[in-house]
Amino acid sequence: MAGSEPESAVEETKQTLVQKFRAWGENPFPPTLLATLITAQYMRPFQAMPMLFPPVLLFTSYANIQGFKSDSAGISAAWSGLYLLLAGRRRQPFMKKWGARGIVRGTTMGLCLVNMVSGGLAYTLAKREEEEEDEE
Repeated sequence: MAGSEPESAVEETKQTLVQKFRAWGENPFPPTLLATLITAQYMRPFQAMPMLFPPVLLFTSYANIQGFKSDSAGISAAWSGLYLLLAGRRRQPFMKKWGARGIVRGTTMGLCLVNMVSGGLAYTLAKREEEEEDEE
């Protein structure tokens, strides 16, 4: 019949918001993107304090690729939150928010917020190997 389609064996499941945030937190790409945006802001003119963040964020991406997904999510969340806290303290005039640097800064702070929430959620909900061995 034209109106009825056969049901497929594999049904597409809908992900909840928590599952989407957890998947984001366990992904190695967001810390790399965040490190790139932070570097773009503070490399020229060079500022030493904010440039402490990109190596740590790149290390979390490396650790994630090596299999330490929950640990790297926790470290990424902590450093993203720290950057968000420090960057939020600087006040910026309203008209400068709409320039190239202001848009990059806003994007960086938004990405930090999402990283902090998703990484913290992934770290909190992760099962450790020790916990799995204790359950057996």
